Amino acid sequence: MDNKLIFFDSTLRDGSHAVSHKIEAENIKNYCREIDDAGLHVVIVGHGNGLGASSLQVGLSAITDNKMLETAHNELKKTKLGAFLIPGFGTIKDNLDPAIDRGVELFCVAVHCTEADVTKQHIEYIRTKGKEVYGVLMMYHMANKEQLLEEALKIQSYGAQGVILMDSAGASVPKLVSDTIKCFVDHLNIRVGFHAHNNLGLAISNSLIAIESGATIIDGTIRGFGAGAGNCQLEVLAGLLSKLNIDTGLDLYKLMDASDNVVAKMMKVPQEITSMSLISGLAGVFSGFANNVKKAAIRFKVDPRDIFIELGRRKIVAGQEDFIVDVAIDIATKKAKDQSLSF
Repeated sequence: MDNKLIFFDSTLRDGSHAVSHKIEAENIKNYCREIDDAGLHVVIVGHGNGLGASSLQVGLSAITDNKMLETAHNELKKTKLGAFLIPGFGTIKDNLDPAIDRGVELFCVAVHCTEADVTKQHIEYIRTKGKEVYGVLMMYHMANKEQLLEEALKIQSYGAQGVILMDSAGASVPKLVSDTIKCFVDHLNIRVGFHAHNNLGLAISNSLIAIESGATIIDGTIRGFGAGAGNCQLEVLAGLLSKLNIDTGLDLYKLMDASDNVVAKMMKVPQEITSMSLISGLAGVFSGFANNVKKAAIRFKVDPRDIFIELGRRKIVAGQEDFIVDVAIDIATKKAKDQSLSF
């Protein structure tokens, strides 16, 4: 197994969450031109929830998956083009095949951390097409390392070239990262990766800990552009690793240029840890729920923080957005009942 440290760039995928999936073709073209020779392994492009996910439920993209991929492919000469797929949102016929036809060389197939079985058909199919494929275990904080290893071993058996732990809610503390990554490295024969979110302000440190624990893939974004509090900020991590004399193969200045010249202009507001991001990290709930939680809180006149805490208690995950309204109604009903009893 190759132990060289490689970097996946999800700026044009996870960043989509931060702008309600309204990334335009011009954004993609400008970004890919700027970042192409920065030393990244892959640039992953598409809707925040991946191929086939554009919908009223989770958000409509500004342009089609195919247009996004075609635009990126036309600009990327030195860096691989990647795509992200969650089975259920995307299918082989409707999404994987068209993506391959448009030049995608690498796929990340993502599922909830205890449902790796769902990736089998997709991973095996991608391998038959001669493309790189990695399994992604989302919301990994919701299972212990032994359960996660069972799922990772399945992904390995399907032919994936790596397994990436996704801290979807930004809920990880350093020990959780270290223990889980070390467990994977000790028992798997494929690459181990980590995708951080910054809800607790730990995206950079957790990514560094992942590397020190044996991870050889770091998935992040330029300027931290992503859902909730954002991701591991790749240019910051690259600078830190350089200071620590860890070889990355990245061109720090080019990463900075992409940040200043393109991503800064794409962002509606600076990426920061808001109260909503913090509470979602503490509750262990997917950061991308924030907008829907705010809307439900206003509609039913309840505290959005209470909604997040209850979603966490119920272990609600991405794809279960419909529960947000149910939870808001339950909280409002209980609030009204408590008020009536106080009179």
